[in-house]
Amino acid sequence: MEKIFDVIIIGGGPAGLTAGIYSSRAKLSTVILNEGSYGGQVVMTNEVANYPGVELTNGYILANTMKKQAKDFGCKLLSNIKIINYDIKSQIKILTLDDGRIIKGKSVIFATGGRPRYLNVPGEDTFKGSGVSYCATCDGDFFSGKEIIVVGGGNSALEEAGTLTNYATKVTIVHQFDHFQAFPAVIEEANANPKIEFIMESKIAELRGDESLKKAIIENLSTGNKTEMPIDGVFVFIGYVPNTEGLEDILTLNGNNEIIVDMDMKTEIPGVFAAGDSIAKRYRQITTAVADGTIAALSAAEYLRTKID
Repeated sequence: MEKIFDVIIIGGGPAGLTAGIYSSRAKLSTVILNEGSYGGQVVMTNEVANYPGVELTNGYILANTMKKQAKDFGCKLLSNIKIINYDIKSQIKILTLDDGRIIKGKSVIFATGGRPRYLNVPGEDTFKGSGVSYCATCDGDFFSGKEIIVVGGGNSALEEAGTLTNYATKVTIVHQFDHFQAFPAVIEEANANPKIEFIMESKIAELRGDESLKKAIIENLSTGNKTEMPIDGVFVFIGYVPNTEGLEDILTLNGNNEIIVDMDMKTEIPGVFAAGDSIAKRYRQITTAVADGTIAALSAAEYLRTKID
């Protein structure tokens, strides 16, 4: 008999893994389809210090603990998945994979997450992997004893700047505004770090070098003046782009291409839910992602209990 899952979860970050934990623990047959490695953006976080009930830990460790929990409760995990067609408006949802496999389910939770936003300046593509990075955990040790720039003004930028001072001799934060968007405690910690300096109301206009990055051209947004700064590396933390490509004709997205859901994580399609960084919401933290995943799983369970014969 052809397998029809109770819950199909698309995405294996904190939201998707949490949804998998809750739905599989509720004895619902559950599968998570993940395009890349499990854990999402959290695996790029060197230190997680504000996850309730968990002392200081590494993002990779936290994500793998979530993955193990989901698997132990019976959740099926599939990796390196590429979905090429969605047929999700009928009672039985049908997903077609690029290898020809068909995955069927009674409900679907989109937890596709997001990815780092790029600077989109000359030289950025050229020096990706040879001076330009979006992950302090992945690349920080390559810059031991060197001077680097961190671009951004939110929690991630300031927290990762602090992490990078464990390697670099100097970290210069370049931010487009005259104030930060981070939490006060995070700002205070950055200000107190002797290795961190600040260039405000400015942006990176261009990146230059030869085989590797050598210089950043920094433009003051108030005066328009440009200065050349010798630099060994640039780490970019300026937000995210939701991973919703290909969903424009399937789900309702807002102007930022985020999935629109209600407070129960329901989309406009019965039996279809969404959670995590791919949805329209104000705050994006690991805790908000796992909360979304919890709500989506509980809402899917209620849908299966009351709407499916």
